[in-house]
Amino acid sequence: MASDNSAQIEEWNGALGEKWAEEQETLDGLTAPFGEAAIKAAGPRPGELVIDIGCGCGASSLSLARAVGEGGRVLGVDVSRPMLEVARRRAKAAGLANLTFEQADASSAGLPAGQDLLYSRFGVMFFAAPVPAFAHLGRSLKGNGRMAFICWRAPKDNPWATVPVMAGRQALGIEGAPSDPFAPGPFAFADEGRVRGILQEAGFRDVKAERFDDRMLLGSSPRSAAEATARIGPLGRLVRESGPEHLPKILDAVEKALTPLAAKDGSVAPPAGAWVVTAKAG
Repeated sequence: MASDNSAQIEEWNGALGEKWAEEQETLDGLTAPFGEAAIKAAGPRPGELVIDIGCGCGASSLSLARAVGEGGRVLGVDVSRPMLEVARRRAKAAGLANLTFEQADASSAGLPAGQDLLYSRFGVMFFAAPVPAFAHLGRSLKGNGRMAFICWRAPKDNPWATVPVMAGRQALGIEGAPSDPFAPGPFAFADEGRVRGILQEAGFRDVKAERFDDRMLLGSSPRSAAEATARIGPLGRLVRESGPEHLPKILDAVEKALTPLAAKDGSVAPPAGAWVVTAKAG
């Protein structure tokens, strides 16, 4: 079925989810400015009810829970058991009694009604059937409820991801690019017009998409940056699929490709571009 997210669920409960749980601190550091931009656009207020879609290891959920205070509630939803284990530990350590987590596919699972806000930090680009998924999510909102999320723009705006994976593919003799640019994945929502169309068809109104740009500090040197991208992001998938025997060749190629992007101190922090998308319940 077109709406079946089983492949994504399997991945996020396997090696991919385990790796992201292990790399939680690194990933939080890389994506923090983007998540904060989306939270600013969302404007969570004391006493509000919020669902954090694709909450992962819970960084954004923690921030939202602090923003809504003791009178509010935040529910973090994700399909990945390994990442939710990290999220629950973090919430317990922070003493946030107004924050809970649920392992579920937000695109189809039963969600509490009467919510003020739906939020997501890079968690909505993986739906197999985005229009039905967003229509389902929208039914959990109050009549005056709202949604805010952040998603990556086009690959050309994100050399932090594209340069390493292209170098890795070339090192392995893999030609061409993935056939479907709209397939579930990091850049599925790169096209602003497509995102607007999906949300409007799903019943949302006043859809806005604002550009947000920052940099991704991948490492203190081209080599450390290559090693980091081999653990996370699009290159990480290529490394897992090709097998560990190819890792040395991939790392050498990626290091070479990242060297021109290094600053005078050797650090590598390529540009990163995203959309901050906001909408209101229809």
